[in-house]
Amino acid sequence: MASEAKCESEEIAPTSPAEPAAQAEDGQPNDAEESTANTIASLRDALEQAQAEAEAQKDRALRAAAEAENVRRRSERSIENAHKFALERFVADLLPAVDGFERAADAASEADAEGIRLSLKLLMEAMERQGIAVEDPIGAPFDPNLHEAMSMIENAGAEPGSVIEVFQKGYTVNGRLARPARVIVAKQPASGGQPAAEADDDGA
Repeated sequence: MASEAKCESEEIAPTSPAEPAAQAEDGQPNDAEESTANTIASLRDALEQAQAEAEAQKDRALRAAAEAENVRRRSERSIENAHKFALERFVADLLPAVDGFERAADAASEADAEGIRLSLKLLMEAMERQGIAVEDPIGAPFDPNLHEAMSMIENAGAEPGSVIEVFQKGYTVNGRLARPARVIVAKQPASGGQPAAEADDDGA
C-alpha cells in the first residue's frame, strides 16, 4: 500500500509539443517557403515580360497592316493618275481633229454638213463616255478657272463679265481642265449703258 501511495504522490512532468522541424528558431521563413516565393516572383516577371512582348508584337502587326494599306492606296492613286494623265495627253492630241470637224461642218454645204455633223456627234458621245466634257460657256459668267479671255467688248445687252462669244470650246477630262475655252467677255459700256456707235447716232 505504501508503494502505491508513493507512486500516486509523484507528479508527472508535462511534456511540451515538439517544435516543427521545418520552422527556424528565429521565426524566419524556412528554405521551402523562400523557394516558393522566389518561384512566384519569377513567374510574375515572366508573365509581365510575355505581356509586354505580346503588346509589342501587336503594335508591330498594326503598323505593318497600316503601312500595307497605305502602299495599296498609293498604288491605286498612281494607277488612277496614270490613266487620267494618259487620257489627257490623248485628248490634247484629239482636240485639233474635233476642231477640224466643227469647222468643216460649218463650211460645208448642207448635204455634206449633215454627214460631218453625224460623225462629229458619234465622236463626242464616245468622248463623253470617257469622262471628256465640253466647255461651251456662251452667256455664262466668265470663270478664269475654265475660260481664257481673248478680249473684252462693251455690250449693253449682256451682263458685264459674261461670255458673249466663244472662239474655241474648252474641254475637261474627269473634272480636270484639258483646254480652256477661249472667249470674249462683255463689259459695261462707258457711255452709261449705250454702245459708242449708238450714242453717236443719237447725237446726230
